[in-house]
Amino acid sequence: MKYVNINGKGYQFVIGYGKNNELRKSLNDLTQNIFGFSFEQWYQDGYWKNQYIPYSLTYGDKIVSNVSVNIMDFKVFGEDKRYIQLGTVMTNPDYRRQGLSRVLIEKAIEDYHGNCDLIYLFANNSVLDFYPKFEFEELKQFQCVKNANTINTQVPIKRLNMNEDSSRRIVIDKVMHAIPISKVSMCTNAELIMFYCTLFMADNVYYLDNYDAVVIADFTEDTVEVMDIFCTQSIPLDIILDAIRNESVKRIVLSFTPQDTSAYETLLIKGEDTLFAMGKDLELLNSNQFMFPKLSHT
Repeated sequence: MKYVNINGKGYQFVIGYGKNNELRKSLNDLTQNIFGFSFEQWYQDGYWKNQYIPYSLTYGDKIVSNVSVNIMDFKVFGEDKRYIQLGTVMTNPDYRRQGLSRVLIEKAIEDYHGNCDLIYLFANNSVLDFYPKFEFEELKQFQCVKNANTINTQVPIKRLNMNEDSSRRIVIDKVMHAIPISKVSMCTNAELIMFYCTLFMADNVYYLDNYDAVVIADFTEDTVEVMDIFCTQSIPLDIILDAIRNESVKRIVLSFTPQDTSAYETLLIKGEDTLFAMGKDLELLNSNQFMFPKLSHT
């Protein structure tokens, strides 16, 4: 534990305290108040392990500001990369505009800047002027979409019940052994995938037994948004897309960048959180049209 003085007020600086019940509860309380969710069930299910590291400031007995470091391994255009994503950036309203987030971000950058290929984050419109002060640069993202022209109704597709241990084991196994299907592919991060699959996307997880593949997809009216696909075999993407499509689907939206984009319309992403990044892979990403998989956002 370390104490820091910010504008004449003393705070305790704590890092990576997931197993501390009191601090974890305080983090959950702040997250619930700011973002409307809690990490507690994720922790109790055993998925909060080593890749999510909160950097927090406490005042008295409660956490008042937080920036979390997420250690992310990616396969980027065929190369293994270690990226750091900053997330869960939040401050109790009573402690804002006092420089608390700045202290935490500076500490995270100091700890990881020389130990990774990229540090990045997603920022909402209210803080777009904030992150360039740390030398973050904006990166454009592009999404692939296309009309759905073919369908294969012969392949059975099963929605997994994410309350069942057997379904959870299937997902974890596929995530940990998946062959990358996208140009920028998050690798073996079952912790984060299970955060989505047991909370926000529990009703969107499907299994294709013929291909031993897990597909996370959202069907809305005539559109299917495919969040990600985890398959241990090298199966052409179109085969899986044809199998999950139903009669009402006329449009396919990919929330990752496929290896082959030639059959897709590539659209600049607008109206969503802005991607900021720094580090040695900045030029590489800036020179390519890509998107970070939606399920890699923290």
